[in-house]
Amino acid sequence: MEYFVNCNTATLAPYTTPLDETRVQHLYRRLGFSASVQTIDAAVGQSADALVDQLVNQAVNMAPIAPPVWADWTDANYPADDDAARQLRRQQLDEFRITYGNALLNNNLRDRLSFFWSNHFVTELDVYDCASFLYEYINCLQRNAIGNFRTFVSEIGLTSAMLRYLDGAFNNRNRPNENYARELYELFTLGDGNGYTEEDIIETSRALTGYVNRGDVGCTKITFDPEQYDADAKTIMGQTGNWGYDDTIDILFTQRPNEIAGFISKKLYEFFVHPDSDAAEAQPIISGMAATFMANNFELAPVLSQLFKSEHFFDETAIGVIIKSPFDLYLNFIKETNFTYDDGTVINAVDACRLIGQELFDPVDVAGWQRDRQWINTNFIIGRWLTMEVFLEQFFQANPEQFRTLAMDAVGAADSNTSNPETVVRALVNKFTPKGLLTDQDFENAMDAFKIDDVPENYYSPDYIDGGLSLWMLAVSMEVPTQVYVLLRHLSREPEFQLK
Repeated sequence: MEYFVNCNTATLAPYTTPLDETRVQHLYRRLGFSASVQTIDAAVGQSADALVDQLVNQAVNMAPIAPPVWADWTDANYPADDDAARQLRRQQLDEFRITYGNALLNNNLRDRLSFFWSNHFVTELDVYDCASFLYEYINCLQRNAIGNFRTFVSEIGLTSAMLRYLDGAFNNRNRPNENYARELYELFTLGDGNGYTEEDIIETSRALTGYVNRGDVGCTKITFDPEQYDADAKTIMGQTGNWGYDDTIDILFTQRPNEIAGFISKKLYEFFVHPDSDAAEAQPIISGMAATFMANNFELAPVLSQLFKSEHFFDETAIGVIIKSPFDLYLNFIKETNFTYDDGTVINAVDACRLIGQELFDPVDVAGWQRDRQWINTNFIIGRWLTMEVFLEQFFQANPEQFRTLAMDAVGAADSNTSNPETVVRALVNKFTPKGLLTDQDFENAMDAFKIDDVPENYYSPDYIDGGLSLWMLAVSMEVPTQVYVLLRHLSREPEFQLK
């Protein structure tokens, strides 16, 4: 698959044309994990200003996941029997995977962002291995996902998951550990080598000492021990004093606001608009976002609102240029079909994502998934095809008629009993691909897939009559569910289906 060159010359000026179906789908695929036909239809014709405000306000005001009963458990709360304890931990983690998976499906921008931040402020569950630490970490991501970035940076560094993952829990005055200090600058706020020195890392590690009180029982929340804090003077980014944790965050945001704003705006641009952020066309957009970020004291909502309402975001060249992640692949499909699903479907999707390179709560390393082209290689693309076939088969076995309903919803009320198969195929192609199929031959191939082998070609002719019954009709012909199923199976292997 060719890498898309960023040739988007549109600006951050507001997009004022009423949104068409293509652009509404684009918005929902980027700001959430897509949407049903009904949601898309209801938004067509709205202004970008109104629809984006609705989605942003929803995200800002949304409460985080309620604490599970084990939210503050330590090892002391688990059975003494090791096998029983392991089984209970697995049950808790599966429960939370389902809970968070449903949040991704239902919460649009808020949990699209919390998932984005989990790949920015990376931790790995298999390193800290505490369900209670996981809940605290996800809670922090959700509460701050579209809040104040400075507050976010301050809070995330003191979660037990992060303290354990990047060795802050072992950073004491006698043996300072540089891991978190390095990633704080390199990965979380400034970018590699951008505005800090090795000496800044060393001095910052000393300022961050003391958060080493791990308690006597495993999975105890990590807290500050003043006796393990380095109370001597440190010099960070040219500022000298007896700095501690809060001072470090203050110095960082006071001394390096331009670097922080530019780095985070670039990451947001790559995630929501185009992976090629180095293109000349992207530079004024990222600079404009950074200016808005700083002018609003590092509040995320104004930056995202500006971007999502812009001509640049809705430009034709921005549509269909990002490769779906595994979570995009499955969750988008669930949302776009509006098929009936349950918690079993959600955990199956989570498990399938792990098989093709994206394990929930466990990014590959501290730098996270690199996204986009990383998702497409020989093994992963075959895995995408085969797992999508499994999901399609499960949905079909559960209720074939929902495939007919999908097609009728896609074509709209006026054509809900159409006799033209091309109308159905085109509607479904447009529903599941950002801008249709590349060539006329590709569309003909989709038509051939829809016209399954055991249905005679003349069955689709307006002149065909059999026993007093007229031609093929979407709402009544018995073959329709199978035809839609076969078409979706065909489309799921097309390059355009892999894009958003």
